[in-house]
Amino acid sequence: MIKKVILVKIIETLKKMNRTLLEMQAGMLFFGIVCQAAGFFFVKEQGYYAAGLWFGIAFAFAASIHMYKTLDKALHYGADASKLVTRGYVFRYVVCAAALVLVALTEVMNPVVFFLGYMSLKVTAYLQPITHKLCNKLFHETDPVPEPLPEEPVLQEGDNIPAGR
Repeated sequence: MIKKVILVKIIETLKKMNRTLLEMQAGMLFFGIVCQAAGFFFVKEQGYYAAGLWFGIAFAFAASIHMYKTLDKALHYGADASKLVTRGYVFRYVVCAAALVLVALTEVMNPVVFFLGYMSLKVTAYLQPITHKLCNKLFHETDPVPEPLPEEPVLQEGDNIPAGR
């Protein structure tokens, strides 16, 4: 009974979250699990591999939240929106590059695997149709059926054009 209550509260919290961000992060998590499973068979230093992978995915999570907030803020900026989006992109790029350099210099984890984890941000774009369907099943939702727009009457030669067109 307690488990069911906790599960319901988790689902309610997830429903309040931005749906696209949720689907992106679910895709990142799935990608991380697949990469971790693949690394189990091919990598000798499991801890070194796992640290780099999950640190990269954590960075991708943070980047996705920053991207969401930047785009949300840009919707209210009007003409200056492109500058705001560009600044956000450059900020994420510089922070990722600095983290990559730091990881490479300290040798605490594998920088290539860190970058693989960060690239989960890109992979989620391809996984989005799958994560969207999974979220729809989780929330017991369906996508609306698109309706065609009403057709405008075709004007014949000699017809009067209404004012305002």
